[in-house]
Amino acid sequence: MTMVEQSQGLHEDAVDLGGRGSVSDYIALLKPRVMSLVVFTAAVGLVMAPGNQHPFLSFISILCIAIGGGASGALNMWWDADIDAVMSRTKKRPIPAGKITRAEAFAFGMVLSFGSVLTLGLVANWFAAALLAFTIFFYVVIYTMWLKRSTPQNIVIGGAAGALPPMVGWAAVTGDVSLVSIALFMITFTWTPPHFWALALVKNGDYQDAGVPMLPVVAGETATRHQIVLYSLLLLPVGMSPYLLGFATEVFGVGSAVLGLIFLGYAVRVWRIREGEPAKKAAMSLFKFSLFYLMLIFAGLLAENVMGLV
Repeated sequence: MTMVEQSQGLHEDAVDLGGRGSVSDYIALLKPRVMSLVVFTAAVGLVMAPGNQHPFLSFISILCIAIGGGASGALNMWWDADIDAVMSRTKKRPIPAGKITRAEAFAFGMVLSFGSVLTLGLVANWFAAALLAFTIFFYVVIYTMWLKRSTPQNIVIGGAAGALPPMVGWAAVTGDVSLVSIALFMITFTWTPPHFWALALVKNGDYQDAGVPMLPVVAGETATRHQIVLYSLLLLPVGMSPYLLGFATEVFGVGSAVLGLIFLGYAVRVWRIREGEPAKKAAMSLFKFSLFYLMLIFAGLLAENVMGLV
């Protein structure tokens, strides 16, 4: 019996015991660190959108997108409880830790999913609500249930779910999509593979134990390093696209270029250092900088729009 099968049996037994989860355990189900990224990128999309929306409705719209993102996280933990128990990065999550049962996580996630979509449709528009529903569906069904355990391209295709929030934010104001919101989508979509593969290089053993076909497990670490550099090269012009397409200033263009070159520098360092602990440190440095990169790119767009520079 594999480690995953053993842990799955334990979790099936635990379902009948009833949860002992606290408020903080249910908050942990929402993946708050991931949710903060969802909220921020969605807010940038909403602020950049043309048109006027009452501030209170904007707040509710962002809250709905945040809750929808959290619901996706809860349903992801419900489905992945077996492999979460195996990996060191996730074994302390509420379900593997025995604080919340899988049934409770499922119910929690479904209630939040329907509630967030319905509320966004009522306070904003039904196109934005449908886009939020699609985002939840894509993350839970397409990525978590299908791609994650079936293909090493899981994070490439599945990354679309994490890239959709700025489009939902834009749609909450306008009721449509545009070249601007598509560009915001493409930034996060292109950023996701090198960001996540850097972490996968560090946690390669975990993914092997859990039987998850991440790229380092299937294609090897060398091939993964090549892909990280290629996507980092692609990210350089994509990150500059708001300036290149005319909806950001020259200052943003220069800043995004500098950030993109630094990102590429970290990726090249990962490609060059391939052995032992220094290799893991290089990959973790890229992972950490990638978060800083995305935050600054979207913060720059937000600042320029708030100050009326574009």
